[in-house]
Amino acid sequence: MTALPLTGVTVVSVEQAVAAPFATRQLADLGARVIKVERPGGGDFARRYDTTVHGQSSYFVWLNRSKESLTLDLRTESGREALEELLTSADVFVQNLAPGAAARLGLDTASLTKRHTSLIPCTVSGYGTSGPWAERKAYDLLVQCQTGLVSLTGTREESARVGVSIADIAAGMYAYSGVLTALYTRAVTGVARAVEVSLFEALAEWMSQPAYYTRHGGTQPPRMGTRHATIAPYGAYPAADGRQVLFSVQNEREWTALCERFLERPEWADDPRFATGSDRVAHRDELDAVIRERFARSSGDEVMRVLDAAGIACAGVNDVREFVEHPVLAGRNRWRDVGIPGAVVPALLPPADLAGVEPRMDPVPAVGEHTEQILAELGFSAARIEGLRAEGVI
Repeated sequence: MTALPLTGVTVVSVEQAVAAPFATRQLADLGARVIKVERPGGGDFARRYDTTVHGQSSYFVWLNRSKESLTLDLRTESGREALEELLTSADVFVQNLAPGAAARLGLDTASLTKRHTSLIPCTVSGYGTSGPWAERKAYDLLVQCQTGLVSLTGTREESARVGVSIADIAAGMYAYSGVLTALYTRAVTGVARAVEVSLFEALAEWMSQPAYYTRHGGTQPPRMGTRHATIAPYGAYPAADGRQVLFSVQNEREWTALCERFLERPEWADDPRFATGSDRVAHRDELDAVIRERFARSSGDEVMRVLDAAGIACAGVNDVREFVEHPVLAGRNRWRDVGIPGAVVPALLPPADLAGVEPRMDPVPAVGEHTEQILAELGFSAARIEGLRAEGVI
């Protein structure tokens, strides 16, 4: 089997919740050894977000496969000494501790780079480690609110959060790509560069299109449910059997095809009310009324059959169970079995396929499962390990 790209890279992570664990899990997918430092006893609090996956948290199962769990009480001198020994042979250190906590423990970037010149520190914060909000705590929905995302999401009557932890996911993705870039830079130049990502700035990047629209258009895009503020027709409509089908028209060729082959109004292809995308947005209500009437005459499957034949992208609006059972995931063999404490569950392969490389899909660890093994590798004697356990350090 081809060696994984990050084989030989060791990542130590003092992590919790979603953003940092998502970054390090993706490094583990590529073969990095990820040692997750957890609190003795309960471990990462994300382990207790829910108990739906055979008694384990759905968040934790998603974010922590292929890692090793080491319990250390970093409030103790012995715990910090053990971590320091671990860092002497590590390549990357990732942390998303509460504001100020890393500095108090000597784990901030400035302190780490003085002691470990080849280590790549990665900090994931809420609003950055400097600036007016550096000391503020943050979590996903707070950041969705602060970036304006919630004001764009929902219906005309009510705003809504995005249904997944999008700020955490964005920050985790940028931390992951930042660490990969830093590893490449170190390999090429010999210089280890620190990485910093904040949830706020990660999601701010994803808000750039509505920011441009608002800054230069004078008003922000309105909330429109599945509709689109600047494209029409675009959205989900109910078919005769109640099935919601989403489709959009992206160009004039598709508009002509929609008029002729679906709406059965070929004269609308040249109607000045609908000649351009902006014209169709201006006359959205009139257009929607005709689309709804046409949808009401066919089942969801028939609507999709006609739209597909016309070359117009469309899809039924799935619920989560329909997504899990999606024929594309089955047909492309995207599921793999992954062990969790006490059970085995299906997990999706990482979305980026590397030719000839099968990603790592190892088990999700129990709290402290690898503590004794890791400490023994560092040269700790059995008596010393037992002493740490007796003191509550591990």
